[in-house]
Amino acid sequence: MSSLPTGVVVVSGTGTEIGKTVVTSAIAAAALAAGRSVAVLKPAQTGVAPGEDGDAAEVRRLAGAGVTTLELARYPEPLAPDTAARRSGLATVGPDAVAGAAAELAAEHDLVLVEGAGGLLVRFDEAGHTLADAARLLRAPVLIVAPAGLGTLNSAALTGEALRARGLTGLGIVVGSWPGAPDLASRCNLADLPVVSEMPLLGAVPQGSGALAPAAFRAAAPGWLAPDLGGAWSATAFLRAWS
Repeated sequence: MSSLPTGVVVVSGTGTEIGKTVVTSAIAAAALAAGRSVAVLKPAQTGVAPGEDGDAAEVRRLAGAGVTTLELARYPEPLAPDTAARRSGLATVGPDAVAGAAAELAAEHDLVLVEGAGGLLVRFDEAGHTLADAARLLRAPVLIVAPAGLGTLNSAALTGEALRARGLTGLGIVVGSWPGAPDLASRCNLADLPVVSEMPLLGAVPQGSGALAPAAFRAAAPGWLAPDLGGAWSATAFLRAWS
């Protein structure tokens, strides 16, 4: 039986371009399908020009117009938020602003997903604050999105260690882009990721899912997520299928 999260969940990753927005969209779609109200907060959008659609717009496209979205800042260059803000001359976004916006959304929604930029410790401002600081202020669990293949174990272990060192709760790990023909490293990582990160494996999103038509995406999303994220995906069955 699925058990959708409630309150605020922070979505981070072991790096960039690993599927955080698609995973966020899938969780939002599953929650909407279950009749929950959902908001997605993007504290800092980088690499997007004024008027151009960013990650928040992509979530609405894939998960549905029922999702409330909010973007606090955007910067034109595809860099870490602190660097992008400095180069553009625009204001940075600190953890207090992120936590405040998330709390306001949580007062009116069953689930608020806060999607970070890059990894957990990417700098948001000149003081060195990160998404982890916002999660600490919110006392929110952190979901980690990781790639499937070679090299992911070290970054997953480091991310898990960083969470624990800061007293943060790691909700689990989702593989952001599971290949149709996974190599040996990817198959082995299914069993190893929960061990090295000390977090449960809570899903695997098929590669290319973001290119699906929105209706097909919404119909398939619960099948990519474990019950803890509102889906029907089974880590045991998935490991058995790919072992």
